[in-house]
Amino acid sequence: MLFPGATGRGLKIAVIDSGVNLRHPHICASTRGVVIGPESEGNCSDDPVGHGTAVMAAIQEKAPDAEYFAVRLFDASLRATSNRLVAAIEWAIENRMDVVNLSLGTPNFDYRDQLQQLVERAASAGMLLVSARCAGQHPVLPGVLEGVIGVDVDWDLPRDRYRVSEANGRPYFLASGYPRPLPGMPPSRNLHGISFAVANMTGFVARACQKVASRSFREVSEALAAETLAPVT
Repeated sequence: MLFPGATGRGLKIAVIDSGVNLRHPHICASTRGVVIGPESEGNCSDDPVGHGTAVMAAIQEKAPDAEYFAVRLFDASLRATSNRLVAAIEWAIENRMDVVNLSLGTPNFDYRDQLQQLVERAASAGMLLVSARCAGQHPVLPGVLEGVIGVDVDWDLPRDRYRVSEANGRPYFLASGYPRPLPGMPPSRNLHGISFAVANMTGFVARACQKVASRSFREVSEALAAETLAPVT
């Protein structure tokens, strides 16, 4: 595993998704649920579709000693308004998360300026945002913004590796689109896609955070890029 010896210890990681099933055997770290938005009052943070649970499990596989917060933004449709997305990121900033996993994003570029300001607030608070750069062929926010660790999927990569590329003079990362395997189920029949590339990358980001003096976007990005040159062990 890259960044040997790192386990995410001391980090607070928010996973903005569909909630979490705390009883799932792959949820192995300290995990709490959060529900975003007044329209969700009275609802719990339980995961109705398993997506957020699988995303959470993929991160915890790589960073089992971090503290996790399952921020339930999506319901069964895996859709939410851009305003609720903004509210979820604001919650993460206000509650001093270190890393935020956002496996999905919004194609509504009317929110670009507002989300860029949130990214800058997050950086000032010492928070890193890891997010999908695209949904299919379409770019999405905040993953394409400056200061965000943007992620795309590479189906040929194993789950314990990632690679770095560049677009418009800025680095982005590619990781496997598969979550942790379920016993007896072929990977192609399990949940898979860009969401899990982001989750796998968030695990590596958490590990990198233990190896740097400063958890700034620049230093963590440089550490991630340098680690791709490490031999496979």
